[in-house]
Amino acid sequence: MKLIPSKFFVTSGSATSSVSPLNAFDVALLKAGISEQNLVCVSSVIPVKAEVTDNRKMPMGAVTHCVLAQMRGSEGETISAGIAYAMREDGYGGYVAEGHLHGSKDSLEEELRNKMNEMSRIRDVKLNEITFIVEELKIPKGEYGCCVAALVFTEYE
Repeated sequence: MKLIPSKFFVTSGSATSSVSPLNAFDVALLKAGISEQNLVCVSSVIPVKAEVTDNRKMPMGAVTHCVLAQMRGSEGETISAGIAYAMREDGYGGYVAEGHLHGSKDSLEEELRNKMNEMSRIRDVKLNEITFIVEELKIPKGEYGCCVAALVFTEYE
């Protein structure tokens, strides 16, 4: 069985809940537009010829492959979660890095850039421009919070 993704989109969301971190996660997924899917996390390779597309509405309950970053926290914390991706200059696919931390969007973007540069270095390939999608949230008093970011595969060869 071959499941080679041919299209993907990137999305993100953040939310708070006074009930639980899980509920904050659920609402963050809702804001990202992927709360009605059964998410299956995969690693960090974008196949050859895969193209970025607009966000897609997918059928409820669909098994959906994605690279997912999430960060949960409690009142007073600043949290961030994000995705970085880039295609290889030689046209032979691309790579994705996910990250999360207690800290700022800027700190996370720096970490993601370092991860992408290391992926490029260890493979001895050059990457085109890196694209980032990062959520940051300062969690209010009495709340739990969650940030999510995802690269979601939507179609397959």
